[in-house]
Amino acid sequence: MKPGLKIGDVGGLIWIVDPSMVITLGGDSRATVFSTPNMILLMERSAREAIRPFLEPGEESVGTEVNIQHLSGAGIGSTVRGEARVTGIDGKKIHFEVSSFEGDRLLGRGTHTRALVSVERLVENLAKQNGSGERAMNLKANTGSLAALKTVHVDVVQRIATVTLNRPRVLNAVNAEMTGDLEQVIAWLLGHPEDVRIVMLRGAGAAFCAGDDVKELPSFTPEFARELSLRQAELYLALERIPQPVIALVHGDAMGAGCVAAYSADMRIATHDARFGMPEIKLGWPPGYGIAQLTALIGKSRSLEMCLMGEPISATKALEWGLVSEVVPGATLTKRGLQIAEKMLQMPAEALRATKRLVHLDEGSQPKVAHRADTEAYIRCLQLHDAQEGIQAFVEKRTPRFRGS
Repeated sequence: MKPGLKIGDVGGLIWIVDPSMVITLGGDSRATVFSTPNMILLMERSAREAIRPFLEPGEESVGTEVNIQHLSGAGIGSTVRGEARVTGIDGKKIHFEVSSFEGDRLLGRGTHTRALVSVERLVENLAKQNGSGERAMNLKANTGSLAALKTVHVDVVQRIATVTLNRPRVLNAVNAEMTGDLEQVIAWLLGHPEDVRIVMLRGAGAAFCAGDDVKELPSFTPEFARELSLRQAELYLALERIPQPVIALVHGDAMGAGCVAAYSADMRIATHDARFGMPEIKLGWPPGYGIAQLTALIGKSRSLEMCLMGEPISATKALEWGLVSEVVPGATLTKRGLQIAEKMLQMPAEALRATKRLVHLDEGSQPKVAHRADTEAYIRCLQLHDAQEGIQAFVEKRTPRFRGS
């Protein structure tokens, strides 16, 4: 570190509180406030600003300790200010008193310590960690062999893996067992970036995937339903994180979880008879995950239409909306998928992986956490009368009679 930093020096930042920085309390939009993690981040960044002018080339500061009291709230659109005052310099550790304000009103205060690090050494350590333990969401890479699975079949030919959802008698509906099987497949793909370069995802039988297995739901406790929904959300998000480009080959119905699985792939090819839908509303609950990804792909208006009406859209409309890349005759679906996969195999492997990673990285962090709110709304509605009626009507193959109707 260059000389000159001294006790009493101050760093500061000014932010405008935007939608990415807030939390809504109790489900009441009037109680939307600047969140504690973002307030802490503002104060940490203010301390970083105090150190920045004194850093040597290749040197950076990282937070090591923080102790914060959140004293008051600030609403969306507020102008907030962070301040960090140096209180001690202990070799490579710099200690601060930190605070945040809206105008003259104190929002939070506390202490913070930052340490000076070599960027090159940090990069080396990260590379070692990544090499020994790649992860995709909550799944850790499996560098060993893939166990035999009942509900998913995996076939690898010339570094192209065809992953087939294999419950054709129920249109490949995703049950708890298939969720576990798919987690194993994704962990295995994550651990074999060289053996498998491209993935094709398809469904056995008459459909791609009819969605979650609704008939299982009555046997679930709310706690297990929540856990399973979060696992499934992270499962589909993990398709973004594995190194291989994923091509979804969609024929027949892709409903609910099946629709989410399809649009979580990097590319989607559909047959003329394919249909895409988010029909959860007709069962009495909102989608348990995937809303943010759908909205990012086709826009808010079309996402609302699919989720509020619950009606499927045709492959032609899916193509028009950007939900799929291409529509082909059913007999040529696999052939077209292989053509694209083989063309990707001719690309430089590391550049292909890096491009996929960067495209998904550019979407920002919000779609990666929104599923938690989706799941909570789903669990809340699942326990209401309308959801019980929706499940019963589904089993009896009749139109539900909701209390709100």
